[in-house]
Parts: sequence; C-alpha cells; structure tokens
Amino acid sequence: MTLLWILVGVLVVGAIVLAMIGLRQQEEDVDPLQERLAEYVDSGREIHSLEEVELEQPFSERVIMPLARALGNLALKFTPQSAIQNAQRNLELAGRPNGLDASTYVAIRFVLGIALGIGTFMLLRFSANEGLRSKALLLMVVFGVLGYFLPELWLRSKINKRQEEIVKAMPDALDLLTICVGAGLGFDAAMQKVVEKWDNELAFEFGRVLREVQLGKTRREALRDMADRVGVPEMTSFVAAIIQSEQLGVSLGKVLQIQADNMRVKRRQRAQEAAQKAPVKMLFPLVFLVMPALFLVLLGPAAMIVVQMFVGGGF
Repeated sequence: MTLLWILVGVLVVGAIVLAMIGLRQQEEDVDPLQERLAEYVDSGREIHSLEEVELEQPFSERVIMPLARALGNLALKFTPQSAIQNAQRNLELAGRPNGLDASTYVAIRFVLGIALGIGTFMLLRFSANEGLRSKALLLMVVFGVLGYFLPELWLRSKINKRQEEIVKAMPDALDLLTICVGAGLGFDAAMQKVVEKWDNELAFEFGRVLREVQLGKTRREALRDMADRVGVPEMTSFVAAIIQSEQLGVSLGKVLQIQADNMRVKRRQRAQEAAQKAPVKMLFPLVFLVMPALFLVLLGPAAMIVVQMFVGGGF
C-alpha cells in the first residue's frame, strides 16, 4: 500500500513538473546548440565535445522539454485541426505566455488530464471508504476533464489580463502618438517613441509591427495582424482609422487626435460603468459576511438576556 501511494505521488508530481516546465519561457528563432556553444566560448572554458556540452545541461532541458514536445506532437496527430487552430489563436491573443507553442500547450492539457484522472482513480480505488471506492470511476472522469480544462482557464485569464492592459494603455499611447506626429515625426517614428517610453504589452505590439515592417511587410498588413493578435474593438477601430487615412489621404495627426479623444471618452465611460457596478458587487459580501457578524455583535447580548428571562436563569 505504501508503494502504491508513492507511485501515485510520483505520477502526480511528475505531471505537475512537466506542465510547469512546459510553461517556461522559450526563446524563439534561437538555435539552442549555438547558444550553448556561445556560452562556453564567452566563459573561456575548453570544449572537448558536443556530447559533453549536452550532458552539462539541466535535466529539464535534456529530458523533460523534449518529452513535452514529443507528447505535444503525438497529441496533435489525434487533435482536430479546428482545435489546433483555436489553441494557436488563443496563444496569440495571450501574447504567447512563456514562449508557449501549440504542441506544448496541447501536451500540457493531455498530461494534466490523464495524470489527475489516473491519480484520482488510484487514490479512491484503494480507499478504506466503500462509498469512495464505488465512485472512483466517476470521479476519475470528472478530475480528468478538470485537468484537461485547467490550462484553458489559465490561458483565458492571460488573454483577459493582456487585453485589459492594452485597453488601459491605449489612451496615453495615442496621446503620445498625436504629440509626436504633430511635432513632425512620421507614424513609424512615433510608434518607436512609444516603444522607447513604455514597457507594456501595447509597446511590445508596436515594436513587433516595426520589426515586421523592417522585414518587408507592408505597414497596412502589419497593423491588421496586430489588431488580430490583440483582439479588442478599440485596437481594431484604431487600425481601421489609420489605414483609411492612408488610403484617403486624410491628415494623420487629425485622425490620431480624434482617436485619442474617443479613447479618453471610452476610458471615462468604463470608469463610470465600474462605479455603477460597485454597489451590486458589494451587496453579496455585505449581506452574507458583514451583516451576520454585525447582528451577532449587536443583538447577541440582547438575545442572551431575553432567553435568560424566558428560561429562568438557564444561562
């Protein structure tokens, strides 16, 4: 029985470690072998063979990450194409947190689902409680489905947080763009100023647009791709206004000023909406947490006196 518990614990811990390693940040478009060789050259150490370099790497880099990628590629073969595209789309909306790709993300979902399901079944199947043993199969399915959808919930929270950060940063960024364009800078140079001044998701997207333009993509396509990656209506309307101003020959400074004014109005409206929702959100903790404690403090002594009067000194 002790060996069984150890086996279940190792299985669950291994699944969690594999999931956490899969969420580590991975640099894109970098050859890991060249990077390791550069580290050794910079440190001045003597390199005898590539095998020695590989063996000195952490266990996670040599075993766990390749295993996660292999599981992800295997899972992709049995995953519908629409689900893969949806996962890729959600990862783009979340800004590719920790450099996560579709194969690793799918592997994490499958590993967590299988690990939680099997771990729950093993724990309950050999439990001393007869009721739990009879429900082991049902709870295995429930926890397996829960483990499969936990990464999706985490990704959704990342998407919402990123979109909220971008929406909050847009009014100030458009004000800076308007000032820079009014001072005589071009639109690309104005975006570069935003990238230099701030370190947030919006500045990262502007920097990506500039890099794509430098690599040969048209600014119109780069802006549209940015709107698709962000997925918020404010960014979509901003990109559409910029593209229309280029096509129709409208003054870019005037368009940016109008967009900045609209963004400030929307920010004020969102603040008012949040203020209107505050009393409703405060109602539930007030009724279920604050009021019972308040009644207990204020009416408790009086209730004890009344009970003592009727019972006849029972307290």
